[in-house]
Amino acid sequence: MTRGRGYLAFFVGICLTAWTCYFVIEEQQKMQVRASFQHDTEKVARDTQNRLQIYFDTLHGMKGLYAVNDSIDRLHFHRFIEELKVDRRYPGFQALQFVRMVPEAQLPAFVERVRRDTALEPEGYPNFHVHPASRRAVHYIIEYTEPLKGNENAFGLDLSALPPHLKALELGRDSGEIVATERITLVQDASGEPGFVARAPVYRNGMPLETTAQRREALVGFVAIVFRVNTLMREVIDSALLEHLHVRIEDGGFQNGRAPAPGVDTLLYDSDGRVEGHQERADVVPGLATSTVMPVGQRNWIIKFEGRSGGRYGRSQLPVLLIAIVGVIISALIALLLVANRRESDARHGLEFSLKELELQKNNVEMARNDLARVVATLKQAQSNLQTSEKMASLGALVAGVAHELNTPIGNSLLTASALGDMVRDFERRLKEDGGLKRSALENHLNDARKACDIMNSSLTRAADLITSFKQVAVDQASGQRRRFRLDEVVHDTLATYAAQLRRASCTVTVDVPADIVFDSYPGSLSQVISNLIGNALLHGFDGRESGALAIIARREGPDLAMMQLKDNGIGMTDVVLHKIFDPFFTTKMGQGGSGLGMNIVYNIVTGVLKGTIRVESVPAEGTSVTLVLPLWLEEEALQA
Repeated sequence: MTRGRGYLAFFVGICLTAWTCYFVIEEQQKMQVRASFQHDTEKVARDTQNRLQIYFDTLHGMKGLYAVNDSIDRLHFHRFIEELKVDRRYPGFQALQFVRMVPEAQLPAFVERVRRDTALEPEGYPNFHVHPASRRAVHYIIEYTEPLKGNENAFGLDLSALPPHLKALELGRDSGEIVATERITLVQDASGEPGFVARAPVYRNGMPLETTAQRREALVGFVAIVFRVNTLMREVIDSALLEHLHVRIEDGGFQNGRAPAPGVDTLLYDSDGRVEGHQERADVVPGLATSTVMPVGQRNWIIKFEGRSGGRYGRSQLPVLLIAIVGVIISALIALLLVANRRESDARHGLEFSLKELELQKNNVEMARNDLARVVATLKQAQSNLQTSEKMASLGALVAGVAHELNTPIGNSLLTASALGDMVRDFERRLKEDGGLKRSALENHLNDARKACDIMNSSLTRAADLITSFKQVAVDQASGQRRRFRLDEVVHDTLATYAAQLRRASCTVTVDVPADIVFDSYPGSLSQVISNLIGNALLHGFDGRESGALAIIARREGPDLAMMQLKDNGIGMTDVVLHKIFDPFFTTKMGQGGSGLGMNIVYNIVTGVLKGTIRVESVPAEGTSVTLVLPLWLEEEALQA
């Protein structure tokens, strides 16, 4: 029974999957293809309209130049076109021109003036002539053309002799607006490609332009922009898109006139003649065609689009395949779920029992976690106590060292003072018994007294220096107050307290610390760090050696940092020891004077209190180097932290 339900569910799922695949193939993909095709056609039409509008704005700019001065010469026209930089910003046109209206009576004078025009060419244009030659009341002659190179055939062209041009010129003259010509073949283009020209009329300044008669009377000429349509559309349409989209542009005639019959004479552009690449053109997708009418210079352009089959507008089989695979998988899973339904009921009881066991284990784990938390708190308290004991032990070691150091100068002072007292008493006895002294005896006594005073003075000065150094170190370590101090003084005071231990270990100390390194920090914490590092060197580095060498070097690291390095030539450390050197309670001298907290305290002080960094490098049998990088002063945020 259960297995039959599974088969039924699988069959129903397969049927639903097949229906979904059919829907995707027939409807969804058609909608996606149409949407993509519509987006592409709208983009081509919009880009074409925008590019033509840019060129027409350029015509308005050229017309505005003549509105300021309607007697623009060739040099000014050339400079103005150069400043526009249209050829570099928006390539796709053939030339920019000025067409002058010349009455028949003024034609010989006009030709002579152009030939003698030396504004751009020193020799002028001696070969200039109006072509084609004709006699009529008014001539429209191309006088300026930029660039001239490649457009020589248009220079001097009389547009009044060409009916397509004359019709557009007269419409532009009477309307005052930009007018485009019909499909023409440019005289400067030997390829015979379709072209057209857009022109805007230029009128004399200060004359009325309200009526057609007034505009005809005020006409000076036209500014024009010449196009080869294939070149224009190559700049507008992405060549890769033309492999999937067929674009055809036909001239629909003037907006207020009758549209001409479609044919070769009205065809402006056909993308099939300009498809980039060498792939064969695919077949047109049935039903995937549209057209739009675009106004261009008082004419209508009819742009027709057709979609070609392929990757862009073709039907993809991947979504259908994915839907089929997913549908089969889901159907199989549903069938398996139905088959496994009874097994799930049996497993539910076992799961409930397992959950009870898990809850019991969870309670046990919670109790163990609480016990572990109490142990961790106890260990942290023990660690804090041990660190305090370590600091006090270090201070006690300093006291013992200083006491030992003081024995020698104080003992020398006592011995000298006793000898000086005996000398004085002997001097008094001799003075009483002899009733007088020789000069030589007095001088000897004075020399001996002076030597005794010098010995006591040097010994007591040494003792005073030791006491001062110990007092400063002890006060700094005990108080933990921040103050300004010189690094060399802290190093000197700390070394003074370790003089006895260093001498017993036959350790020579070299100090290279400049006097200009001044800190605004915690001298007691820094002294504690130096003391622990010296103690480590004595306890571990020189273990088993009769002598050793310790070097303390300091340098400034930029304006805000200082580097201090302590190097010894001791036994060094292995990689295992070096990896654990900052771990609390780790020591290689457990039970032999090592607590395992010295380097942990050093790390905490350097990184926590002094806000610096510490790096330890060591090679077995070659010594150890400890490098500290510390800020010369602490920021307010660091102090608050």
